[in-house]
Amino acid sequence: MAKSQLEFKGYALVDPHNFLDLQVSAIKPKNFTADDVEIAITHCGVCGSDLHTLKQGWGESKLPLIVGHEIIGHAVRVGDNVQDIKVGDRVGVGAAIWSCMSCRQCKEGYENYCPQCLSTYNDEYKDGIVTQGGYATGIRAHQQFVFPIPDAIESKYAASMMCGGLTVFSPLKTNGAGPGKKVGVIGIGGLGHYAVLFARALGAEVYAFTHSKDKMDDAKKLGANHVIDTTNKDFAEPYAGALDIIISTMDATSHLPLKEFLSMLYVHGRFINVGIPDADQPLPTIHAFDLVPNGCYIGGSSVGSKKECMEMLRIAAEKGVKPWIHELPMKDAKKALDAVANNTVRYRYVLTQDLA
Repeated sequence: MAKSQLEFKGYALVDPHNFLDLQVSAIKPKNFTADDVEIAITHCGVCGSDLHTLKQGWGESKLPLIVGHEIIGHAVRVGDNVQDIKVGDRVGVGAAIWSCMSCRQCKEGYENYCPQCLSTYNDEYKDGIVTQGGYATGIRAHQQFVFPIPDAIESKYAASMMCGGLTVFSPLKTNGAGPGKKVGVIGIGGLGHYAVLFARALGAEVYAFTHSKDKMDDAKKLGANHVIDTTNKDFAEPYAGALDIIISTMDATSHLPLKEFLSMLYVHGRFINVGIPDADQPLPTIHAFDLVPNGCYIGGSSVGSKKECMEMLRIAAEKGVKPWIHELPMKDAKKALDAVANNTVRYRYVLTQDLA
């Protein structure tokens, strides 16, 4: 195998009490294997997960830590076992980076649900090397978690699809979003705006729910057929039993009027939660009676498989799906993270390489 062409370094958290102070630090990449792809990073989206991790909202970070799991770059080194990627290809990496490839989940195409699946950053390989993310010059990833990017999608648009897009596309596809289906989307933010875009691209009728009046026009521009203001006391009543699927992207789940949303589902309709707040903010309680009138289901979703990602990218290329983004150099990650923390971003920041 060819030797590495990269100097691995990135913008790392070094002080857990100051999540906006990211300092350029060297990275120790994983040991390269025959199943790996080494990627020179050009773009990395800024995800809410980055903020939760940097602020220690999901537990203690393994410092120094480089976040970022919406990665686009070019393959500069390819292991002997890699099947669908060659040196020079434009590729992406999302929120997961390795799985065992031998358990039932992996063998059946659910590698994103592998019990041993590793997160792209703040996780640890068996040899003790900590996974480091995409606010950096490069990354090494198992081929199953590296996605070829279609020529029709610009890198700046593809970046946030690697997590933000796939996180909502997977449950939309799994739960049957398509022509003739009515899909509700709770929260018009980084994830929610993608849910509207992909639900429409899949052919569904889209109902957008937001408590932010300044986002109602945005939801319409994104393609929502109906936009509902959830600050109205009886917002759910006109839609009782109307929706087939609801995707909740809300981060502050403790404030979610869950009972009201469940009442809007048709028989055996599905409420799928993809927004994950800090560990001390559980979902609100419901009573068993809330599930009985329509026999509804409550579930969740984890990232997305390679098969799902490739289908998402194909549809995005064919339908011209483009997220609403702002580009910044990586050194300005602080500005992007601050906007995410204050909920002023419309709707994703994408950082461009400035270290290589």
